[in-house]
Amino acid sequence: MPSYPYRTTREDLRVPLPDGTELFARLWRPVTEEPVPVVLEYSTGRLTDWTATDDARRHPWIAGHGHAAVRVDARGHGNSGGVPPTADGLAGDGAEVVRWLAARPWCSGRVGLLGTGAAGETALRLAALAPDAVHAAVVVCPDGPHRLGGAVLASGGHTRATDRLADAARPPDPRYVGDAWRAMWLARLDALEPPLADWLAAAPAPAPVAAVPTLAAAGWSDPSAATVLALAAATTGPAVRAVLGPWPHGLPDELLPEALRWYDHWLRDIDAGALAAPAVRSWRAGRWTGDDPWPSPGVREVHYGLDGPLRTAGTASEDRWVHVRSPQHTGLDAGAHVPLGRPADQPPDQREDDGRSVCFDSRPLPEPLDLLGSPSLTLHLHPAAGPALIAARLCAVAPDGTSTLLTRGVRALAAPSDTDTTVDLAPTGATVPTGHHLRLALSSTYWPWIWPGPEPAGFALDPSRSALTVPVRRPAAPTDDLTFRSPTLPLPPPLHLTEPLTAHPERVTVHDIGRREWRTELSPTTDGTRTHPDGLVRTEQTVTAYRVLTATPLSARARTDRTVRLERPALGWDTTVHTRTELRCDPTHLTAHTQLRAEEAGNTVFTREWRHRIPRGAP
Repeated sequence: MPSYPYRTTREDLRVPLPDGTELFARLWRPVTEEPVPVVLEYSTGRLTDWTATDDARRHPWIAGHGHAAVRVDARGHGNSGGVPPTADGLAGDGAEVVRWLAARPWCSGRVGLLGTGAAGETALRLAALAPDAVHAAVVVCPDGPHRLGGAVLASGGHTRATDRLADAARPPDPRYVGDAWRAMWLARLDALEPPLADWLAAAPAPAPVAAVPTLAAAGWSDPSAATVLALAAATTGPAVRAVLGPWPHGLPDELLPEALRWYDHWLRDIDAGALAAPAVRSWRAGRWTGDDPWPSPGVREVHYGLDGPLRTAGTASEDRWVHVRSPQHTGLDAGAHVPLGRPADQPPDQREDDGRSVCFDSRPLPEPLDLLGSPSLTLHLHPAAGPALIAARLCAVAPDGTSTLLTRGVRALAAPSDTDTTVDLAPTGATVPTGHHLRLALSSTYWPWIWPGPEPAGFALDPSRSALTVPVRRPAAPTDDLTFRSPTLPLPPPLHLTEPLTAHPERVTVHDIGRREWRTELSPTTDGTRTHPDGLVRTEQTVTAYRVLTATPLSARARTDRTVRLERPALGWDTTVHTRTELRCDPTHLTAHTQLRAEEAGNTVFTREWRHRIPRGAP
């Protein structure tokens, strides 16, 4: 154990809710007679298995620096009582946990929140419910909407829903809850509902706001980068600092010292320079730079007309309309919607997808182009256009032809009454080198990121009345004092991983030429069997598959199968959860078929199926 300013203790406890339900929690405390503030990580993740390794590294480090650190399993998850709540119920329970912690005699009355992914989104909601007790928050890669530009996400959406259902269906652990585990499990299973239909039926969320001083962070390639910049752009309200780095989805170790500075400032009144940092710190072209305020006065908008600075080839001079009609497998090189750091997560060379798109290229750049922010695209569409999907990718093309994705965006349109349409692209922080040229690639489908539109006709645009706007930042020198460094964390508990003998490739695509069908299958490299130090054996396997016929948008299918097995050989305890979600589409709806099966010692104890029809159109 490394040496920190405080020695620490650890204990498991139960947090009572007003209705009598108890939530399972793990507490790390600094050894001191003085009351200390609390950093709460409240999550649907299971602290005795799923998050145990990260918890054992991060929370003792936080406690060793003067804050009590608490991990709490949400209602109906892990070893907590009750059944899984709604999103509002989840945040409401969290507010009660905050109030309970703030009233402990060892607590100073100040609570900070820590959340990643879904827990980050919950932390933002929770802070708004209990701002009197919550004095600060650190949110990393907070979850966002399940639609993009009015289009329904295919990549990740049903997979995340299948994972959430499987995780919620896992039983409590008899080591921690005793013989009550089976009754708790069956009650939990009986109350479960797949989240996907509710996710897609939800009204568009308002722009995110921070109810308490908030440090927000994400990787540039994570979809939450837009949320992080939106939080930083708020002109009123509590202090916000944003960090965008070269990270996959998740909380990077390098961010922990910055999080500690944030907590020290707002929870312990220690001025460690947390507010001296610029509003936005970003990693670009191998260096850290800062911008203050945000939006930055150092960023200007540069417009590229699609009939001048950007041009396409092959359009007849007498026809001012450029027609975009892409094969349905355009987008196979999109990479993961939520990158987790696996080799196949990042989008590869874009030349194959470029070949399936209509491309507008600039001349080679005479000097580097530094991009920082969210590009946008204004298109003038043919007035006879029907329902359409517009996918736009911005790439940097090297002199050897290599096409590197910088950012992208989509827009789903009904039959437009207004022919002028805007497509917002995701934020980017990139430098395009001298001699490269910009490429705007337009396609009428982007599978398997986005569900295809109902018609294959595509759309037509007038380049003379269309333009790309990019945010260009003036050159800036790297700033050494913005560098993030990993702290010395405790060693994680020993975890033995046994990889499967017949592991699937991480990502494989098959083109069935005779059927004109494209199939993509993904299997996480994190699958396998893990043996925890306390004797728990956890085995996981997930396979996600997509298929589409080249010329038939309504042929699109997506399916995810997930299996989780939990065993305690010393107790003779052996449980397995199988979940499957399969989606299909028709002109107006998506059809979701979800299956759940739970087994004890190989015998089925629960099974259920759900079918939902989800409107394609945004609510």
